[in-house]
Amino acid sequence: MNRVRQLPNAAKLNVVGLVLTAAGMLLQIGSGSQLYPSFAGPIVLLLSALVVALIRRRWTAYLAFLVPLVLGIGAIVAALISGEFIDQLTDVGNQGIFLGSVLHVIGLIAAVAGGVGMLRRPARPMMTGESER
Repeated sequence: MNRVRQLPNAAKLNVVGLVLTAAGMLLQIGSGSQLYPSFAGPIVLLLSALVVALIRRRWTAYLAFLVPLVLGIGAIVAALISGEFIDQLTDVGNQGIFLGSVLHVIGLIAAVAGGVGMLRRPARPMMTGESER
């Protein structure tokens, strides 16, 4: 737990964003959304959050940035092609899908912002005898 508390603010923002996005997707799935045929997206998001929270290496900043960016681009492309995601964000008829969609968007924005902050942060100096992985 101390390891998570010692994370830089950008990494904390990224982890919270990844978890929010996964929770939003799971809420959408549970509420009957047909946009997500499997649990692959939430699983990838939660595993990415664990890696960012527990492994302190320079490459985790790239993971923290690229995973939500790719999912965000996919969501934008899907929204432009089918319009179903936009419908979910504007139709409050099914509150679970609406809330899940809002969490999804807020989480992706937070995760990408945290990933950018992690990339801008200088790499931590390695200790003697520590190898870069």
